[in-house]
Amino acid sequence: MPRQESGAGAEARAGGPGAVGARRFLLCLYLVGFLDLFGVSMVVPLLSLHVKSLGASPTVAGIVGSSYGILQLFSSTLVGCWSDVVGRRSSLLVCILFSALGYLILGASTNVFLFALARIPVGIFKHTLSISRALLSDLVSEKERPLVIGQFNAASSVGFILGPMVGGYLTELDGGFYLTAFICCCVFLLNAGLVWLFPWREAKLSGTEQGRPAGDNPAPWGRTDPPEQQTATLRWSTASTRPAGPPWAEVASTLRDMKSLIFSEMWDIFAVRLLMAVAVMLYYSNFVLALEERFGVRPRAAGCLISYSSALGALGGLALGPLLRLYGHDGRAVLLRSSALTCLLLLLHAAARSAALAALCTSLLAVSTAVGRTCVTDLQLAAGGARAGGTVIGVGQSVTAVGRIVAPLLSGLAQEVSPCGPPSLGAALALVAIFLMSLNRARHRGGGRDKLKSE
Repeated sequence: MPRQESGAGAEARAGGPGAVGARRFLLCLYLVGFLDLFGVSMVVPLLSLHVKSLGASPTVAGIVGSSYGILQLFSSTLVGCWSDVVGRRSSLLVCILFSALGYLILGASTNVFLFALARIPVGIFKHTLSISRALLSDLVSEKERPLVIGQFNAASSVGFILGPMVGGYLTELDGGFYLTAFICCCVFLLNAGLVWLFPWREAKLSGTEQGRPAGDNPAPWGRTDPPEQQTATLRWSTASTRPAGPPWAEVASTLRDMKSLIFSEMWDIFAVRLLMAVAVMLYYSNFVLALEERFGVRPRAAGCLISYSSALGALGGLALGPLLRLYGHDGRAVLLRSSALTCLLLLLHAAARSAALAALCTSLLAVSTAVGRTCVTDLQLAAGGARAGGTVIGVGQSVTAVGRIVAPLLSGLAQEVSPCGPPSLGAALALVAIFLMSLNRARHRGGGRDKLKSE
């Protein structure tokens, strides 16, 4: 018999008893993503100016700035795995509240020591978006997951568009940075209240939320893993049947169980994620400086271009659903083509002789990277199985954190050679990622693991 469509989106469309609750829960998650990036983007563009106003030297400012990426590198996997063990609700609340504490300390930072101290809780616990994506993966079917995550990314991107404008306006006031940081703290507290008031009972999140092991968790909203994903899920569910112990012991046990899966079956996905992340970060790291040196574009105009491209990126996330339907829900095919487009656009930007062509490349690049980022996340979740979504996304965030550490160094070296150096190097790395995906595509096509078929 035909397999019935499952998941939150299916139930919402069917108009069943839980349709309103399913739709409301997803909309609440989208609002959490919006508020998270709205609050962060108000403050982040102002950090370098504030630490400079505190009297920090460029070297000290660089060390403090890199501390966030280093903390994210080590905390992403641990927090993601912790969310698999203790449940999404508890981990979301803890992460949001500690992030609010960090921005509260930032709002009182009158010296470099307090500024550095404020970055510690944010660097360790700022994983709201990662846990939210893992929660979305728990709630919807595998076929609907890319579309729902794309919509979540689009909602978050809207916050990233509006936040810098609000922060730029507030910082011009007397004591504007401190006011902006306190408002950011209030936004995170509002987010925590929203998570607390979520209709969790309507979401039917049993499992760890009810105190049972994750392996005994009935599928939320009637969700069942397709046969091609059950092999990946089996290892996690087998590990989950062990007697429950302290949370730290369960986290360590989960990481051991996931180690073989990550290094044997998912290494190519993480390698592609790292290469494409560094390629795009190379492009954006000295973006404003390169536009000014090559085309005489002023920083204000460059900022408008960044906001415009961010808006297009949000629309790109919404277009992922039709793209996947066009390619028969083959996530690897969409990722391969979006990476090829990214590589081509980086080359065109490096060779551009006019600001108009550079702006066109930037606009299209925002769309291609938004599609590719969502596809990579979906492939990670498909390969890792439904029971370890937080762990898999956390490992992916750690991989991206490596890119955040490496990209500024490579960008500076490439910028010394030529203003066109960073996008050229990024295109070369994207080409390596494309080659790697092409080599591994036959193996994954044979397994049929990521291509969804309707029976």
